[in-house]
Amino acid sequence: MSTALGILSALFWGVIVLSLLVFLHEGGHYLAARAFNVRATEFFLGLPCRLRLSRRSRSVGTEFGVTPILLGGYTRICGMEGASDELLSDALAIVMREGRVSAADVGRELNVGGDRTYRLLATLSDWASIRPYYDPELGERPDQGTYPAAFETLARDGAHRTEYDRGHDFSTPGSTAAGQPHPLGMSAGEFLELERSHTYLGVGFLRRVAMLVAGPLVNVALAFVLVTAAYLVQEYRYSPNVSTVGSVAQGSVAAAAGVEEGDTITRVGDTSVETWDELAEALAPHLSSGTDVELTCEREGAERTVLLDLPDGEATEDAGLLPVVVSYHLTLPQAVRATVSYTVRAATYVSQLIQPAHTMEVLDQSSSIVGISAMASQAASDGPFSLMVVVAAVSMSLGFMNLLPIPPFDGGKILIEVIQLVIRRPLGERAQTALNYLGLAFILFVFVVVLRNDIVRFVF
Repeated sequence: MSTALGILSALFWGVIVLSLLVFLHEGGHYLAARAFNVRATEFFLGLPCRLRLSRRSRSVGTEFGVTPILLGGYTRICGMEGASDELLSDALAIVMREGRVSAADVGRELNVGGDRTYRLLATLSDWASIRPYYDPELGERPDQGTYPAAFETLARDGAHRTEYDRGHDFSTPGSTAAGQPHPLGMSAGEFLELERSHTYLGVGFLRRVAMLVAGPLVNVALAFVLVTAAYLVQEYRYSPNVSTVGSVAQGSVAAAAGVEEGDTITRVGDTSVETWDELAEALAPHLSSGTDVELTCEREGAERTVLLDLPDGEATEDAGLLPVVVSYHLTLPQAVRATVSYTVRAATYVSQLIQPAHTMEVLDQSSSIVGISAMASQAASDGPFSLMVVVAAVSMSLGFMNLLPIPPFDGGKILIEVIQLVIRRPLGERAQTALNYLGLAFILFVFVVVLRNDIVRFVF
Protein backbone atom coordinates (compact mmCIF):
# COMPACT_ATOMS: atom_id res chain seq x y z
CA MET A 1 0.00 0.00 0.00
CA SER A 2 2.77 2.41 0.95
CA THR A 3 4.59 1.59 -2.33
CA ALA A 4 1.46 2.37 -4.34
CA LEU A 5 0.99 5.66 -2.50
CA GLY A 6 4.63 6.53 -3.14
CA ILE A 7 4.21 5.88 -6.86
CA LEU A 8 1.02 7.95 -7.00
CA SER A 9 2.68 10.79 -5.10
CA ALA A 10 5.67 10.76 -7.46
CA LEU A 11 3.37 10.68 -10.48
CA PHE A 12 1.26 13.56 -9.14
CA TRP A 13 4.15 15.86 -8.29
CA GLY A 14 6.07 14.95 -11.45
CA VAL A 15 3.08 15.91 -13.60
CA ILE A 16 2.47 19.10 -11.61
CA VAL A 17 6.08 20.32 -11.81
CA LEU A 18 6.70 19.44 -15.46
CA SER A 19 3.31 20.70 -16.66
CA LEU A 20 3.79 24.00 -14.86
CA LEU A 21 7.29 24.52 -16.24
CA VAL A 22 6.44 23.53 -19.82
CA PHE A 23 3.29 25.69 -19.68
CA LEU A 24 5.34 28.69 -18.56
CA HIS A 25 7.89 27.89 -21.27
CA GLU A 26 5.17 27.98 -23.92
CA GLY A 27 3.83 31.14 -22.32
CA GLY A 28 7.16 32.81 -23.07
CA HIS A 29 6.82 31.92 -26.76
CA TYR A 30 3.21 33.15 -26.77
CA LEU A 31 3.91 36.50 -25.11
CA ALA A 32 6.85 37.19 -27.43
CA ALA A 33 4.69 36.41 -30.46
CA ARG A 34 1.94 38.74 -29.27
CA ALA A 35 4.50 41.47 -28.53
CA PHE A 36 5.58 41.33 -32.21
CA ASN A 37 1.94 41.22 -33.41
CA VAL A 38 2.35 37.66 -34.66
CA ARG A 39 -0.88 35.69 -34.62
CA ALA A 40 -1.29 32.85 -32.12
CA THR A 41 -4.44 30.77 -32.38
CA GLU A 42 -4.13 28.48 -29.32
CA PHE A 43 -2.50 28.44 -25.90
CA PHE A 44 -3.24 25.36 -23.77
CA LEU A 45 -2.20 23.70 -20.56
CA GLY A 46 -1.80 20.04 -21.50
CA LEU A 47 -0.90 18.29 -24.74
CA PRO A 48 -3.14 18.54 -27.85
CA CYS A 49 -6.30 16.50 -27.47
CA ARG A 50 -9.80 16.49 -28.92
CA LEU A 51 -11.25 16.74 -25.43
CA ARG A 52 -10.65 20.25 -24.13
CA LEU A 53 -12.08 22.98 -21.98
CA SER A 54 -11.43 26.36 -23.55
CA ARG A 55 -12.51 29.94 -24.09
CA ARG A 56 -11.68 32.22 -27.02
CA SER A 57 -10.37 35.69 -26.20
CA ARG A 58 -12.31 38.52 -27.81
CA SER A 59 -9.35 40.86 -27.79
CA VAL A 60 -6.66 38.62 -29.33
CA GLY A 61 -8.66 35.71 -30.76
CA THR A 62 -6.48 33.11 -29.05
CA GLU A 63 -8.24 30.04 -27.69
CA PHE A 64 -7.08 29.55 -24.10
CA GLY A 65 -7.81 26.29 -22.35
CA VAL A 66 -6.78 23.01 -20.79
CA THR A 67 -6.71 19.41 -22.02
CA PRO A 68 -6.83 16.21 -19.96
CA ILE A 69 -3.26 15.23 -21.01
CA LEU A 70 -1.51 17.28 -18.35
CA LEU A 71 2.05 16.63 -19.46
CA GLY A 72 3.03 20.15 -20.44
CA GLY A 73 1.43 22.76 -22.64
CA TYR A 74 1.55 24.15 -26.15
CA THR A 75 0.94 27.28 -28.17
CA ARG A 76 0.19 27.54 -31.89
CA ILE A 77 2.07 30.48 -33.39
CA CYS A 78 1.03 31.16 -36.96
CA GLY A 79 3.53 30.64 -39.76
CA MET A 80 5.90 28.19 -38.08
CA GLU A 81 4.84 25.43 -40.45
CA GLY A 82 3.71 25.18 -44.04
CA ALA A 83 5.52 25.26 -47.37
CA SER A 84 6.31 28.26 -49.54
CA ASP A 85 4.46 28.23 -52.87
CA GLU A 86 4.14 30.81 -55.63
CA LEU A 87 0.40 30.11 -55.80
CA LEU A 88 -0.30 31.13 -52.19
CA SER A 89 -1.36 34.65 -53.19
CA ASP A 90 -3.72 33.36 -55.89
CA ALA A 91 -5.26 30.77 -53.55
CA LEU A 92 -5.80 33.41 -50.88
CA ALA A 93 -7.34 35.80 -53.40
CA ILE A 94 -9.83 33.13 -54.52
CA VAL A 95 -11.03 32.49 -50.95
CA MET A 96 -11.26 36.25 -50.27
CA ARG A 97 -13.29 36.71 -53.46
CA GLU A 98 -15.68 33.82 -52.83
CA GLY A 99 -16.02 34.02 -49.05
CA ARG A 100 -16.50 30.26 -48.86
CA VAL A 101 -15.20 27.87 -51.48
CA SER A 102 -14.45 24.19 -51.87
CA ALA A 103 -10.88 23.01 -52.18
CA ALA A 104 -11.85 21.29 -55.43
CA ASP A 105 -12.97 24.62 -56.96
CA VAL A 106 -9.74 26.30 -55.85
CA GLY A 107 -7.72 23.49 -57.44
CA ARG A 108 -9.65 23.73 -60.71
CA GLU A 109 -9.16 27.50 -60.91
CA LEU A 110 -5.44 27.19 -60.16
CA ASN A 111 -5.15 24.11 -62.39
CA VAL A 112 -3.32 22.08 -59.72
CA GLY A 113 -3.93 18.71 -58.09
CA GLY A 114 -5.74 18.06 -54.86
CA ASP A 115 -2.63 17.47 -52.75
CA ARG A 116 -1.05 20.77 -53.72
CA THR A 117 -4.37 22.59 -53.28
CA TYR A 118 -4.74 21.31 -49.73
CA ARG A 119 -1.11 22.24 -48.96
CA LEU A 120 -1.85 25.79 -50.10
CA LEU A 121 -5.06 26.05 -48.07
CA ALA A 122 -3.46 24.36 -45.04
CA THR A 123 -0.61 26.88 -45.09
CA LEU A 124 -3.06 29.80 -45.29
CA SER A 125 -5.08 28.25 -42.45
CA ASP A 126 -1.90 27.94 -40.39
CA TRP A 127 -1.37 31.68 -40.98
CA ALA A 128 -4.95 32.30 -39.70
CA SER A 129 -5.64 34.05 -43.01
CA ILE A 130 -8.51 31.66 -43.77
CA ARG A 131 -10.03 28.76 -41.87
CA PRO A 132 -11.53 25.32 -42.63
CA TYR A 133 -15.31 25.23 -42.95
CA TYR A 134 -16.83 22.11 -41.42
CA ASP A 135 -20.21 21.51 -43.04
CA PRO A 136 -22.57 19.64 -40.67
CA GLU A 137 -24.70 18.58 -43.65
CA LEU A 138 -21.68 16.64 -44.92
CA GLY A 139 -21.09 15.13 -41.49
CA GLU A 140 -17.90 17.17 -40.99
CA ARG A 141 -16.75 18.08 -37.47
CA PRO A 142 -13.92 20.33 -36.18
CA ASP A 143 -12.44 17.40 -34.27
CA GLN A 144 -12.10 15.17 -37.34
CA GLY A 145 -8.61 14.09 -38.36
CA THR A 146 -8.73 15.53 -41.91
CA TYR A 147 -9.42 18.88 -43.52
CA PRO A 148 -13.00 19.47 -44.68
CA ALA A 149 -14.10 19.95 -48.29
CA ALA A 150 -14.34 23.76 -48.06
CA PHE A 151 -12.53 26.78 -46.60
CA GLU A 152 -13.78 30.25 -45.76
CA THR A 153 -12.71 33.76 -44.84
CA LEU A 154 -12.35 34.98 -41.27
CA ALA A 155 -14.15 38.05 -40.00
CA ARG A 156 -12.10 41.14 -40.98
CA ASP A 157 -12.41 44.84 -40.27
CA GLY A 158 -11.94 47.69 -42.73
CA ALA A 159 -8.14 47.54 -42.28
CA HIS A 160 -8.11 43.78 -43.10
CA ARG A 161 -7.41 42.85 -39.45
CA THR A 162 -8.75 39.53 -38.16
CA GLU A 163 -9.72 38.66 -34.60
CA TYR A 164 -6.09 37.52 -34.05
CA ASP A 165 -4.66 40.98 -34.89
CA ARG A 166 -4.12 43.73 -32.36
CA GLY A 167 -6.55 46.64 -32.61
CA HIS A 168 -9.21 44.94 -34.76
CA ASP A 169 -12.59 46.65 -34.85
CA PHE A 170 -15.36 44.89 -36.75
CA SER A 171 -17.65 47.90 -36.49
CA THR A 172 -15.55 49.95 -38.94
CA PRO A 173 -16.72 50.48 -42.54
CA GLY A 174 -15.54 47.72 -44.84
CA SER A 175 -15.76 45.01 -42.18
CA THR A 176 -16.97 41.59 -43.29
CA ALA A 177 -18.17 38.54 -41.36
CA ALA A 178 -16.64 35.08 -41.51
CA GLY A 179 -17.60 33.24 -44.69
CA GLN A 180 -18.32 36.45 -46.59
CA PRO A 181 -16.28 37.82 -49.51
CA HIS A 182 -13.72 40.42 -48.48
CA PRO A 183 -12.34 42.93 -51.01
CA LEU A 184 -8.54 42.98 -51.10
CA GLY A 185 -8.15 46.66 -51.99
CA MET A 186 -4.67 45.82 -53.35
CA SER A 187 -2.95 43.23 -55.50
CA ALA A 188 -3.04 39.58 -54.47
CA GLY A 189 0.73 39.66 -53.88
CA GLU A 190 0.51 42.74 -51.64
CA PHE A 191 -2.34 41.20 -49.65
CA LEU A 192 -0.33 38.01 -49.16
CA GLU A 193 2.64 40.02 -47.84
CA LEU A 194 0.29 41.86 -45.47
CA GLU A 195 -0.86 38.49 -44.14
CA ARG A 196 2.67 37.13 -43.98
CA SER A 197 3.69 40.09 -41.80
CA HIS A 198 1.44 38.67 -39.04
CA THR A 199 3.23 35.31 -39.03
CA TYR A 200 6.45 33.91 -37.61
CA LEU A 201 8.00 33.69 -41.08
CA GLY A 202 6.98 37.24 -41.91
CA VAL A 203 8.97 39.01 -39.19
CA GLY A 204 12.71 39.64 -39.21
CA PHE A 205 15.51 37.34 -38.07
CA LEU A 206 15.96 39.00 -34.67
CA ARG A 207 12.25 38.81 -33.85
CA ARG A 208 12.07 35.15 -34.83
CA VAL A 209 15.07 34.38 -32.62
CA ALA A 210 13.50 36.42 -29.80
CA MET A 211 10.32 34.33 -30.02
CA LEU A 212 12.38 31.12 -29.87
CA VAL A 213 14.53 32.32 -26.96
CA ALA A 214 11.54 33.62 -24.98
CA GLY A 215 10.44 30.13 -23.86
CA PRO A 216 13.77 29.01 -22.36
CA LEU A 217 14.29 32.53 -21.01
CA VAL A 218 11.10 32.27 -18.94
CA ASN A 219 12.33 28.99 -17.43
CA VAL A 220 15.74 30.45 -16.60
CA ALA A 221 14.18 33.66 -15.23
CA LEU A 222 11.79 31.68 -13.02
CA ALA A 223 14.67 29.57 -11.73
CA PHE A 224 16.75 32.70 -11.12
CA VAL A 225 13.99 34.23 -8.99
CA LEU A 226 13.39 31.01 -7.04
CA VAL A 227 17.10 30.37 -6.39
CA THR A 228 17.60 33.98 -5.28
CA ALA A 229 14.61 33.66 -2.93
CA ALA A 230 16.04 30.39 -1.59
CA TYR A 231 19.38 32.06 -0.88
CA LEU A 232 17.58 34.93 0.89
CA VAL A 233 15.47 32.69 3.14
CA GLN A 234 18.16 30.17 3.91
CA GLU A 235 19.90 30.66 7.27
CA TYR A 236 23.65 30.18 7.11
CA ARG A 237 25.87 29.27 10.06
CA TYR A 238 29.60 29.50 10.54
CA SER A 239 32.11 29.45 13.39
CA PRO A 240 34.43 32.46 13.54
CA ASN A 241 38.00 31.41 14.32
CA VAL A 242 38.13 32.97 17.81
CA SER A 243 38.91 31.40 21.18
CA THR A 244 35.55 32.37 22.69
CA VAL A 245 33.44 29.49 24.01
CA GLY A 246 30.06 29.19 22.31
CA SER A 247 28.69 26.55 24.67
CA VAL A 248 29.81 23.90 27.15
CA ALA A 249 28.58 20.32 27.00
CA GLN A 250 26.77 19.24 30.15
CA GLY A 251 28.71 16.76 32.30
CA SER A 252 31.94 17.48 30.47
CA VAL A 253 35.38 18.18 31.91
CA ALA A 254 35.05 21.86 30.95
CA ALA A 255 31.68 22.14 32.72
CA ALA A 256 33.17 20.58 35.86
CA ALA A 257 36.04 23.08 35.73
CA GLY A 258 33.58 26.00 35.65
CA VAL A 259 34.08 27.17 32.07
CA GLU A 260 30.97 29.05 30.91
CA GLU A 261 29.47 30.13 27.61
CA GLY A 262 31.00 33.44 26.52
CA ASP A 263 34.36 32.88 28.21
CA THR A 264 37.34 33.82 26.05
CA ILE A 265 40.27 31.48 26.64
CA THR A 266 43.58 33.33 26.39
CA ARG A 267 46.01 30.69 27.63
CA VAL A 268 46.28 26.91 27.81
CA GLY A 269 48.90 26.27 30.45
CA ASP A 270 51.83 28.47 29.39
CA THR A 271 50.66 28.73 25.75
CA SER A 272 48.87 31.89 24.59
CA VAL A 273 45.91 31.32 22.25
CA GLU A 274 43.83 33.76 20.19
CA THR A 275 41.97 31.50 17.76
CA TRP A 276 39.93 28.32 18.07
CA ASP A 277 42.52 26.48 15.98
CA GLU A 278 45.29 27.51 18.38
CA LEU A 279 43.10 26.50 21.34
CA ALA A 280 42.46 23.05 19.85
CA GLU A 281 46.13 22.58 19.02
CA ALA A 282 47.25 23.57 22.54
CA LEU A 283 44.69 21.26 24.20
CA ALA A 284 45.41 18.23 22.01
CA PRO A 285 48.51 16.92 23.87
CA HIS A 286 46.77 17.17 27.25
CA LEU A 287 43.62 15.43 26.03
CA SER A 288 45.57 12.58 24.43
CA SER A 289 47.80 12.00 27.49
CA GLY A 290 45.28 12.70 30.25
CA THR A 291 47.40 15.49 31.73
CA ASP A 292 45.60 18.17 33.76
CA VAL A 293 45.96 21.70 32.44
CA GLU A 294 45.02 25.21 33.57
CA LEU A 295 42.96 27.49 31.31
CA THR A 296 43.11 31.26 31.61
CA CYS A 297 39.74 32.81 30.70
CA GLU A 298 38.34 36.31 30.40
CA ARG A 299 34.79 36.79 31.64
CA GLU A 300 33.10 40.21 31.77
CA GLY A 301 36.49 41.94 31.71
CA ALA A 302 37.97 39.91 34.55
CA GLU A 303 40.60 37.21 34.16
CA ARG A 304 40.30 33.90 35.95
CA THR A 305 42.04 30.54 35.90
CA VAL A 306 40.31 27.15 35.91
CA LEU A 307 41.73 23.63 36.03
CA LEU A 308 40.73 20.99 33.51
CA ASP A 309 40.86 17.84 35.62
CA LEU A 310 41.45 15.15 33.00
CA PRO A 311 41.40 11.39 33.76
CA ASP A 312 45.00 10.59 34.63
CA GLY A 313 46.78 8.77 31.84
CA GLU A 314 43.59 8.28 29.80
CA ALA A 315 42.98 9.82 26.39
CA THR A 316 39.92 12.09 26.23
CA GLU A 317 38.32 12.87 22.89
CA ASP A 318 37.22 16.40 23.84
CA ALA A 319 36.88 18.62 26.84
CA GLY A 320 33.28 19.64 26.11
CA LEU A 321 34.16 23.04 24.66
CA LEU A 322 32.11 24.12 21.63
CA PRO A 323 32.93 27.10 19.41
CA VAL A 324 30.74 30.16 18.82
CA VAL A 325 28.27 29.63 15.95
CA VAL A 326 27.03 32.72 14.13
CA SER A 327 23.93 32.63 11.92
CA TYR A 328 23.22 35.13 9.16
CA HIS A 329 21.19 35.71 5.97
CA LEU A 330 22.54 36.86 2.63
CA THR A 331 21.73 40.37 1.48
CA LEU A 332 19.92 40.76 -1.86
CA PRO A 333 23.13 41.67 -3.78
CA GLN A 334 24.92 38.67 -2.23
CA ALA A 335 21.99 36.37 -3.11
CA VAL A 336 21.94 37.66 -6.70
CA ARG A 337 25.70 37.12 -7.08
CA ALA A 338 25.33 33.58 -5.71
CA THR A 339 22.46 32.91 -8.15
CA VAL A 340 24.51 34.21 -11.08
CA SER A 341 27.27 31.80 -10.10
CA TYR A 342 24.72 28.95 -9.85
CA THR A 343 23.28 29.86 -13.28
CA VAL A 344 26.72 29.86 -14.91
CA ARG A 345 27.47 26.44 -13.41
CA ALA A 346 24.14 25.06 -14.63
CA ALA A 347 24.67 26.43 -18.15
CA THR A 348 28.19 25.00 -18.26
CA TYR A 349 26.97 21.62 -17.04
CA VAL A 350 24.18 21.39 -19.64
CA SER A 351 26.49 22.53 -22.46
CA GLN A 352 28.77 19.58 -21.71
CA LEU A 353 25.98 17.29 -22.91
CA ILE A 354 26.97 18.00 -26.53
CA GLN A 355 30.70 17.68 -25.82
CA PRO A 356 31.51 14.02 -26.61
CA ALA A 357 34.21 13.86 -23.93
CA HIS A 358 31.67 14.73 -21.23
CA THR A 359 28.34 13.42 -22.62
CA MET A 360 28.20 10.17 -20.65
CA GLU A 361 29.50 11.88 -17.50
CA VAL A 362 26.62 14.37 -17.68
CA LEU A 363 24.04 11.68 -18.48
CA ASP A 364 25.15 9.55 -15.52
CA GLN A 365 24.28 12.47 -13.24
CA SER A 366 21.06 13.48 -14.99
CA SER A 367 17.46 12.46 -14.35
CA SER A 368 14.53 11.57 -16.56
CA ILE A 369 10.89 12.23 -15.80
CA VAL A 370 11.04 9.27 -13.38
CA GLY A 371 13.83 10.84 -11.34
CA ILE A 372 12.26 14.29 -11.48
CA SER A 373 8.96 12.87 -10.24
CA ALA A 374 10.67 11.05 -7.37
CA MET A 375 12.63 14.15 -6.35
CA ALA A 376 9.56 16.39 -6.59
CA SER A 377 7.53 13.98 -4.45
CA GLN A 378 10.25 13.81 -1.80
CA ALA A 379 10.70 17.60 -1.86
CA ALA A 380 6.94 18.15 -1.50
CA SER A 381 6.89 15.93 1.59
CA ASP A 382 9.86 17.88 3.02
CA GLY A 383 8.07 21.20 2.66
CA PRO A 384 7.50 24.19 0.34
CA PHE A 385 11.12 25.33 0.55
CA SER A 386 12.50 21.99 -0.69
CA LEU A 387 9.90 21.84 -3.47
CA MET A 388 10.83 25.37 -4.54
CA VAL A 389 14.49 24.37 -4.81
CA VAL A 390 13.65 21.31 -6.95
CA VAL A 391 11.35 23.36 -9.22
CA ALA A 392 14.13 25.92 -9.66
CA ALA A 393 16.69 23.24 -10.56
CA VAL A 394 14.37 21.55 -13.07
CA SER A 395 13.33 24.89 -14.59
CA MET A 396 16.95 25.97 -15.00
CA SER A 397 17.87 22.67 -16.65
CA LEU A 398 14.79 22.78 -18.90
CA GLY A 399 15.65 26.31 -20.03
CA PHE A 400 19.27 25.57 -20.90
CA MET A 401 18.44 22.17 -22.44
CA ASN A 402 16.10 23.91 -24.87
CA LEU A 403 18.87 26.28 -25.91
CA LEU A 404 21.13 23.44 -27.06
CA PRO A 405 21.62 23.61 -30.87
CA ILE A 406 19.75 20.35 -31.39
CA PRO A 407 16.52 20.23 -33.46
CA PRO A 408 13.70 20.16 -32.53
CA PHE A 409 14.77 22.11 -29.40
CA ASP A 410 14.43 25.89 -29.61
CA GLY A 411 18.21 26.09 -29.87
CA GLY A 412 18.06 23.80 -32.91
CA LYS A 413 15.52 26.09 -34.55
CA ILE A 414 17.79 29.05 -33.80
CA LEU A 415 20.64 27.12 -35.45
CA ILE A 416 18.52 26.70 -38.59
CA GLU A 417 17.68 30.42 -38.52
CA VAL A 418 21.39 31.27 -38.32
CA ILE A 419 22.22 28.89 -41.19
CA GLN A 420 19.50 30.48 -43.32
CA LEU A 421 20.85 33.92 -42.47
CA VAL A 422 24.35 32.89 -43.58
CA ILE A 423 23.31 31.17 -46.83
CA ARG A 424 20.69 33.90 -47.47
CA ARG A 425 17.96 31.48 -48.45
CA PRO A 426 15.60 29.07 -46.70
CA LEU A 427 17.15 25.75 -45.77
CA GLY A 428 15.75 22.96 -47.91
CA GLU A 429 12.97 20.78 -46.53
CA ARG A 430 15.12 17.65 -46.86
CA ALA A 431 18.00 19.26 -44.97
CA GLN A 432 15.69 20.39 -42.17
CA THR A 433 14.12 16.93 -42.00
CA ALA A 434 17.55 15.32 -41.78
CA LEU A 435 18.59 17.68 -38.97
CA ASN A 436 15.37 16.94 -37.11
CA TYR A 437 15.91 13.17 -37.40
CA LEU A 438 19.47 13.51 -36.11
CA GLY A 439 18.26 15.64 -33.22
CA LEU A 440 15.46 13.25 -32.36
CA ALA A 441 17.89 10.30 -32.44
CA PHE A 442 20.16 12.10 -29.97
CA ILE A 443 17.23 13.01 -27.72
CA LEU A 444 16.00 9.40 -27.78
CA PHE A 445 19.50 8.22 -26.82
CA VAL A 446 19.61 10.68 -23.92
CA PHE A 447 16.13 9.65 -22.78
CA VAL A 448 16.97 5.93 -22.78
CA VAL A 449 20.23 6.42 -20.86
CA VAL A 450 18.80 8.67 -18.13
CA LEU A 451 15.66 6.51 -17.83
CA ARG A 452 17.84 3.45 -17.29
CA ASN A 453 19.85 5.33 -14.67
CA ASP A 454 16.68 6.39 -12.84
CA ILE A 455 15.21 2.90 -12.86
CA VAL A 456 18.40 1.55 -11.34
CA ARG A 457 18.64 4.42 -8.85
CA PHE A 458 15.02 4.74 -7.69
CA VAL A 459 13.46 1.34 -8.39
CA PHE A 460 16.22 -1.22 -7.73
